Amino acid sequence: MFAYHPSRGIPDLPLLLVALLAVSLGFIFHELAHKFTAQRFGCWAEYRMWELGLIGALFLRVVTGWLFIAPGAVYIVPGYAGISKREDGIISASGAIANLTLAIIFMLIGFEFGARINAWLALFNMIPFPPLDGSKVIGWNFAVWGVIVALAILLLRP
Repeated sequence: MFAYHPSRGIPDLPLLLVALLAVSLGFIFHELAHKFTAQRFGCWAEYRMWELGLIGALFLRVVTGWLFIAPGAVYIVPGYAGISKREDGIISASGAIANLTLAIIFMLIGFEFGARINAWLALFNMIPFPPLDGSKVIGWNFAVWGVIVALAILLLRP
């Protein structure tokens, strides 16, 4: 994912900073979308850091060379009346929709790398297996899940 300086074999610092900005904005807006959507449905919601995810990311990077970071997530507690399958699906879809929105904004301002990163984040989160958001979205509404996946794939095209 990162470019390497051809003569020194080290990461290209400007590209690394751009990637960090795109991933950070994508993560923050993704989690905030979950939080505010859940609160709109009367849920208590807060972000919690996941230390094991950070330690696991470091271990995975050192052992395999792969980088997958899971620094935490928004935890949601339904209100007194609970939430419906529809509301749970909307809360779960909101994160990917935030990433797709960022991808489109980045594309419009000519920041293609940021657009691709956020399209990948949206697509990854729509994998339909727990604990990823896609499992709840596809369980609620296959058509909504399909539109999110299709738009993410379209945004990944060169």
